[in-house]
Amino acid sequence: MEFDATRTVAVFVVLVAIGTLGLFATPMDQSTILMMVLPSLVVGGLVFLFLGVKHGEYRATR
Repeated sequence: MEFDATRTVAVFVVLVAIGTLGLFATPMDQSTILMMVLPSLVVGGLVFLFLGVKHGEYRATR
């Protein structure tokens, strides 16, 4: 399966949503989830996505 920008964004949003919704099932406070966990999931996901894309570009040129 080839990933383009649309699929990549869709998969990213789905993964962040699953992680966030899964945390709502825990006894953790909702404000903590939305104000601390969700932003860190997004920032961490974007960093790892950037590193993954750059590594893929590196591998494709070798």
